[in-house]
Amino acid sequence: MPDTTRMLIEVTGGDRVDFLQGLVTNDLAKLDDGLVYAALLTPQGKFQVDFFLVPWKDAILIDVAAAYGEALMRRLTFYKLRADVKLHELKANVTRGLGDMPHGAYADPRHAALGWRGYGAGFAFEAQGDVDWDAIRVAHCIPEMGIELVADDSFILEMGFERLNGVDFRKGCYVGQEVTARMKHKTELRKGLALVGIEGEAPVGSPIDAHGKAVGTLYTQSGGRAIAYLRFDRATEGMTAGDAKVDYVRE
Repeated sequence: MPDTTRMLIEVTGGDRVDFLQGLVTNDLAKLDDGLVYAALLTPQGKFQVDFFLVPWKDAILIDVAAAYGEALMRRLTFYKLRADVKLHELKANVTRGLGDMPHGAYADPRHAALGWRGYGAGFAFEAQGDVDWDAIRVAHCIPEMGIELVADDSFILEMGFERLNGVDFRKGCYVGQEVTARMKHKTELRKGLALVGIEGEAPVGSPIDAHGKAVGTLYTQSGGRAIAYLRFDRATEGMTAGDAKVDYVRE
């Protein structure tokens, strides 16, 4: 079924590829193979917003969560300066589904379990309206903007962007690239998203503690498991989030 939670920004103009290539975390050359998952970062390397880049006629579409679309449009306009680039909202359906991928649709690049995404008319009849997308996200530890992905706070490598095909380390410079590359090559991640088992329930955002020490934060939950942001050296037995018991699932 059409996804009304998404907004499409059409990027046109002769400089559109170079413009976006210098801003986003992934390589636009991958558009030749389908969708590209990427993010825009602050100069300090912190996450701002994630989106899909979509090959589209003589343009590139940005498929972004509708709640953050206007802010992204303003940010891109700020960077545009004198580049030959035009930005406007495109009114077209965004559809996603599982199973056989319809002609003209694209595989979700983050994980095969997330199925396909289609743009424009003609895909709605192929989609399933009763899919538990949160259950799929939890099963594969896939973050979502506004829940696990926090603007001006998250670092994409801690959020699993390398595993989710959302960052390229060979493409050259982009906003926030220095910090991201340093985290990749010079440090071992001590914190990040992880899958946990949970007995009971706790609100999204609940702090996780163990033996009187802060361990992290609990996020999306489904089927006795949850996505959590953990400090790995403190993720031991005896973790709790409110009244729920939490166990680190090492897979």
